[in-house]
Amino acid sequence: MRKQIAAANWKMNLTYQQGEKLLDEILHEKHALGAQQQVIFAVPYPYLIMAKSEVANEQNYFVAAQNCHHKKSGAYTGEIAVDMLKSIGIPYCVIGHSERREYFNESNQELAAKLDLLLEQEIQPIFCCGEPLSVREAGNQNEFVEIQLKESLFHLSATQLTKVVIAYEPIWAIGTGKTASSAQAQEMHAFIRSVLSKQYGAEVADSVSILYGGSVKAANADELFSQPDVDGGLVGGASLQSAEFIAIIKALKK
Repeated sequence: MRKQIAAANWKMNLTYQQGEKLLDEILHEKHALGAQQQVIFAVPYPYLIMAKSEVANEQNYFVAAQNCHHKKSGAYTGEIAVDMLKSIGIPYCVIGHSERREYFNESNQELAAKLDLLLEQEIQPIFCCGEPLSVREAGNQNEFVEIQLKESLFHLSATQLTKVVIAYEPIWAIGTGKTASSAQAQEMHAFIRSVLSKQYGAEVADSVSILYGGSVKAANADELFSQPDVDGGLVGGASLQSAEFIAIIKALKK
């Protein structure tokens, strides 16, 4: 069975003290995860070491960075290198989030470079892809997402691809309160898996976890996660509330 993952993306929210309190509340629940279940907290850079310490004794709970730079090192003031994340033992890194693509003009080529650096340092990428509303309304979402996948992932070997987690984000459903129906989510996840299958074969494609990332909440997590190709969620706003995120964790497939 593929890894079933509840990934919290805190974005640029919470003070250090608020973040620590939130982690304490979630971990205090003592929800035991199955062998194929994982919880990942993608926290702001200043909180990485604190969050790593919080989950240190918890089975299958991990920490992720929210981004990294596409160059190995250099005169890039304010940026974070993959080597820096490796040096403090961070096992996951989110890349290509729709907000990074939109606000910082990150290209598919830049993301390909980030993937290479992360995999070189044995940090697992959580690679985001997804379409804006205009593309969805025009019915071109499959072609749009396929280009993202091909231009960023298809230079990887099959072995490397199995180390990548994919998060599908219907951009029109992020922070809007709108959510793709479970059928829409399943349809796109199955399409993504079919694109991977054509390039790498069904066995490799079937091993890749594909998360849904569009306004996942406690109220819709069960239905979304019950879909055969939805392997959990990349959760934004609901991950900032302990009761909501605990319910989402409990909705993961067993």
